[in-house]
Amino acid sequence: MKIYLVSLGAGLLAGLVYSLLGVRSPAPPVVALVGLAGILLGEQIVPVVKRLADTTELARFVREDCAPQVLGTPAPRTEHDA
Repeated sequence: MKIYLVSLGAGLLAGLVYSLLGVRSPAPPVVALVGLAGILLGEQIVPVVKRLADTTELARFVREDCAPQVLGTPAPRTEHDA
C-alpha cells in the first residue's frame, strides 16, 4: 500500500509542477512516453556515476539493476527485499 501512496504523492507533485509551468495535462501520448523514459533513465544516473570508478560493479549494476527496470522485467529479489 505504501508504494501506491508514494506513487500518488509523486503524481500530485508532477501535477503541481505542470500547473506552475503552465503545461496542460495529460500530455500527448508520445510526449508522456518520452517523459516516462526520461524518468526511468534519470533514476539510474546517480547510481551509475557512483559506480564509474569500479567497472566490474558498473557492469553488474547495468546488467542486473538498470536493464530490468528500464526494460520492464522484474529485478531479481535479494535478501534485503524480503
